[in-house]
Amino acid sequence: MARTERTHIRNREDLSDMPEWLKQKRCPHKKKYMAGKRIQPKNLTGREKLTYIVDEVFLAYNSARLKEACQLFAEKMLAPDVTIGMSVSGALTPAGLGCSSIIPLIKAGFVDWIVSTGANLYHDLHFALNYPVHAGSFKFDDTDLRDNDLVRIYDVVIPYSDGLMATDDLLREIFMRPEFQKEMGTAELHHLIGRYAAEWERKNGLKDVSVMAAAYRAGVPCYTSSPGDSTIGMNVAGVELRGSKLRINPSIDVNETTAFVLAAKRAGGRSGVVLWGGGSPKNFMLQTEPQIQEVLRIKEFGQDFFIQVTDARPDTGGLSGATPSEAVSWGKVDPTKLPDAVVCYTDTTIAMPILTHYALAKHKPRKLKRLYDQREKMIKALTREYFTHNQVKMIDGSDPVLR
Repeated sequence: MARTERTHIRNREDLSDMPEWLKQKRCPHKKKYMAGKRIQPKNLTGREKLTYIVDEVFLAYNSARLKEACQLFAEKMLAPDVTIGMSVSGALTPAGLGCSSIIPLIKAGFVDWIVSTGANLYHDLHFALNYPVHAGSFKFDDTDLRDNDLVRIYDVVIPYSDGLMATDDLLREIFMRPEFQKEMGTAELHHLIGRYAAEWERKNGLKDVSVMAAAYRAGVPCYTSSPGDSTIGMNVAGVELRGSKLRINPSIDVNETTAFVLAAKRAGGRSGVVLWGGGSPKNFMLQTEPQIQEVLRIKEFGQDFFIQVTDARPDTGGLSGATPSEAVSWGKVDPTKLPDAVVCYTDTTIAMPILTHYALAKHKPRKLKRLYDQREKMIKALTREYFTHNQVKMIDGSDPVLR
């Protein structure tokens, strides 16, 4: 059959003259596979809103995955009954993402608890202190940067003495104060630091530049999965040598974050995660469900919503690239909710501002859940269910709920 004849037959509505062999070809699922939006976007004019670009132009490949993530977040995850955890990996605050995106998400009530690398929270303090963080070039001579008292994070430049070391001096000074002289989890540590960050903002005439200050004001607990793996942790270790009683207990963090997820489900609500990158923060956020099911032996089914932006491949076996379908096998994601799971393979510095803008444009602010203020109550509920479900007792025989 000639090419023109095939095209003629394909485009005609009346197919009565279709060859018999083609009439007999059955395609029972064709309409299902062709049910998606037709790809024929209008010409861009330069006057379009970002929400229009996402909805009408991001039609294929990872732009389509980013569109799906934006729509899932704004249309489903921001429902009042959803508790949203957000993990943050990579040097995002030095790149300005704290100011541009994370703080607006916190203020709008679009994130309820955070797991971050300690480095992101440490560099966040430079902004509260009004210390300079500048755009530079990845082509800079690093030996010359060192000779000029500067450090580089790819194309971001930060002063060493009057940036990093000045921040360290302040951290060590506040870590020696009375409120820090005890054992605590990282949420309490960062909440206390956030109170100082909020005051530093005020003294410097700044507004909404520090993630920790914003989280402090909003009651959003911020955790670090590896507290010793950052300059904040290094300074905690430094003051211990001087006799400080400050001790970080990771078990507190594990139990508190687990309690958030269980409390959301037991209240008849849902739980979702937004994962920027992978690494330890991603695992720490997702391990809440295995902690409930595997360790505490409490019946649960996994996260209801899952969004991840990553540049890591799944086939290398690393956690950063692990897909939500793989997470089902660990109990981290509810298998019945996989349609509400999106993985977008792109750079967080591209995707985060787009998703933040889209959500703010499409959804009104939510009431703050202030999970930081509810930690004790939720831990008690978690403890009660654990002991009731497993029919075990405290080692000393006391009532765990009354402790």
